[in-house]
Amino acid sequence: MKRVAQISDTHFSPAKSHFSSNWTPLRKWLLEQRPDWVIHTGDVTVDGADVEEDLAYCASLFAKLGIPVLSVPGNHDVGDPGHPHQPVDAARIERWRRHLGPDWWSIDLESWRLVGLDAMLFGSGLSLEHEQSAWLDTTLRSAEGRSIAWFMHRPLFLKAPDEGDTGYWSVKPASRAPLLAKLREHQVALVATGHLHQMHEWTLQGCRYVFGPSAGFVVSEARQKKMPGEKLLGAVVYEFEGHSVDVRVVELDTLTRYWIDDVVHEVYPPRHAT
Repeated sequence: MKRVAQISDTHFSPAKSHFSSNWTPLRKWLLEQRPDWVIHTGDVTVDGADVEEDLAYCASLFAKLGIPVLSVPGNHDVGDPGHPHQPVDAARIERWRRHLGPDWWSIDLESWRLVGLDAMLFGSGLSLEHEQSAWLDTTLRSAEGRSIAWFMHRPLFLKAPDEGDTGYWSVKPASRAPLLAKLREHQVALVATGHLHQMHEWTLQGCRYVFGPSAGFVVSEARQKKMPGEKLLGAVVYEFEGHSVDVRVVELDTLTRYWIDDVVHEVYPPRHAT
């Protein structure tokens, strides 16, 4: 049996330390769980897309953890396709890689292949988007009978695979369609994401979807418009054994329940998306 702890949306920064007090209790909990891997599903930083020190700071936290950490970037780490002020680009991706490692990756645990994807590349039109797509095809084809799990920042969809454009919150339909085709062709069994600052877990057409909670802050209903899930702070534990996986959502009452609405004008001034 192999254990993985998913954490997400920590939004840490040495300069804007609004949520950084949550690292100490989160670290303590991670050490108690003794996972084989920690997977961070993005928005590691407050503003790594523009502030390299945020990336370096988070890398230093992970280096001292004593547990291997794999991360995929979020929009606040490397920018977002089409964003007017912080578009994802090769320079931002290179900074991420220099500090936090590959933005897409795979590892084999038990009879599973865990695949990390850079969701910020979807719809970007960058050559890196095409490189990742080709790499994903090869990685899925070479799985040799392993069950497959995807980890990425932005959910493929909120409620249904055929839903329309949800704006900021999920992958755009044009980029979603080829990903869903790959998911169905290769019978992907688990898709774990972050971004929503809410926890939700369900199974649809044989695939288990997990919206991992934030370990940083929650977002008001006024900003999220009745999205599926619960507003809790915590993490997710996955125990892989054979082709099975046990999923356990953990609400961590040791984390301070910050609301982004209270400090958004300080942390993310108006030019940023929340």
